[in-house]
Amino acid sequence: MDIPYSSEVMNGMRAIVCGASKGIGRATAEMFAACGAEVIGLSRSAPEIPGVDSVKIDLENEDEILLTISKILDAGPVHILVNNAGGPPGGPLLSNDLQAFDAPFKRHLFAAHSITRMVVPSMEEAGIGRIVNIISTSVREPIPNIGLSNTLRGAMASWAKSLNLELPTCITINNILPGFTDTGRLDSLANSIEEKTGRSKAEIHDGWMSQVPIQRLIDPMETASAITFLCLPQSGGIRGVSLAVDGGRMRSI
Repeated sequence: MDIPYSSEVMNGMRAIVCGASKGIGRATAEMFAACGAEVIGLSRSAPEIPGVDSVKIDLENEDEILLTISKILDAGPVHILVNNAGGPPGGPLLSNDLQAFDAPFKRHLFAAHSITRMVVPSMEEAGIGRIVNIISTSVREPIPNIGLSNTLRGAMASWAKSLNLELPTCITINNILPGFTDTGRLDSLANSIEEKTGRSKAEIHDGWMSQVPIQRLIDPMETASAITFLCLPQSGGIRGVSLAVDGGRMRSI
């Protein structure tokens, strides 16, 4: 997919993209870089991505977060933060014990909160800030057989709603709600659901597509385009919005 914006629309902006090694996170990091931003991509594996400074980090480790973000801020202000991380395994909610909640909440809600607290003063001083959280359409319509993920995404949405009322006027916060997107995460989720429910992957995929009017998976670059739009300097009037990129799955027009 071609980049739908010019190579200069993000000149002078510095962005942190979490979960940048693959899927939506990687597509977003690549698009930001193509639009002229200085991009720091955070992930467990820190792969080489053209135009992106990849940094290895475990988002479940608070000490690593504090050290890494401090170093980034020492090198200059941060104008954009994309909170994004891999989701938990699929399956019914009641199949999870309490320990199953720990790691997903650490790398999503806890990491997002820690990083946001650190970068907000930098954004306020710079006079511009853009925070985008990659969540899920499940915050509006729970998706069957991903109960733990539904719970986690709902917590992230409520966290963002509260921040919307507290952040300085120059900083926007918005959520992106991806639908069924063509990523390794979706394939992994299908495997997990197959294992826990006995349904075949073909049956699971067909069930997903039956809910989507465009009858196809979303390209990660399509989602990255929406994220980029929300992060442009000209998008300062869009705040407190949850934007679905789901092919029409949610009948909410």
